[in-house]
Amino acid sequence: MKKLIYILSFTLLGCTNSVPENSIEKVPVVDSKKLDKIQVLNVGFFHFGSTSDATKVEFDENNAKEQEEIRQLSILLAKFKPTIICLEYLPEIDNDINKAYQDFLKNPSELSMQYGELSMVGFDVARMSGLVKVYGIDNHMNYNYSVGDFIENSPELTNAIDPATYLEITNNPLKAYPELEKRSSNFDNLSLLEKLALINNPIMLDYSLNANADKLFYVGIDDNFVGADQAALFYHRNMKIYSNLNRIKMNKNDRVLILMGSAHTAMLREFMNRSPKYEMVNSLDYLK
Repeated sequence: MKKLIYILSFTLLGCTNSVPENSIEKVPVVDSKKLDKIQVLNVGFFHFGSTSDATKVEFDENNAKEQEEIRQLSILLAKFKPTIICLEYLPEIDNDINKAYQDFLKNPSELSMQYGELSMVGFDVARMSGLVKVYGIDNHMNYNYSVGDFIENSPELTNAIDPATYLEITNNPLKAYPELEKRSSNFDNLSLLEKLALINNPIMLDYSLNANADKLFYVGIDDNFVGADQAALFYHRNMKIYSNLNRIKMNKNDRVLILMGSAHTAMLREFMNRSPKYEMVNSLDYLK
């Protein structure tokens, strides 16, 4: 009988519009820095040199002025004092990458351009930090983030979910942020630091998730989920990247620097925001 009365009273309480304040348990907020979380500097990049990405940034890594900008960037990132550096390459080629890193250490006066930003920035920051190796955490999966564009450009196909929202995200991604839109339209004229500061702006990181995956939630043919299926592959890839990060043995005294394409940076940010293990520092503090 007591059990029945308890259930009824709980049901009646749940049906009211408000809950008495004294019935709500106060949950204390704990400073995350007191939880000994591993500090992470999670920095998004565009790819130097050639890339298979849909968007390529005009950047001449052979130019002396731009190489000097890269050196200055590396100095700023090294101020984080990383003990572990994770880069966007497959763990399977770890030996090749680290051999190239050791070769660079023999003559660090010349930047290694062999692996684009991974070697030009990653190797130099590792050198300044006194690290003996770097780590690859990437994972490759085939997915088609252009499937929505394909449907829109095929007269015989119709987006049966929400073409208006898809096209709005595609054509006017920053309409609510005119200042960011202005800076983005002038991207090629920005300095390297200005480019990276823009890329790592939280709103721009959200945009990179929309551009690479989330806008596909508005795409489908008839009653299928062709857009969501492709977006799921992107999410799946980043879940595996996050799992590769967690394979690395580390402790609360480690400081982790992650250099990856901005869409991966954005996704890792989502995972680490909820993590009991990691705490991200503000990347913009190291890009100025």
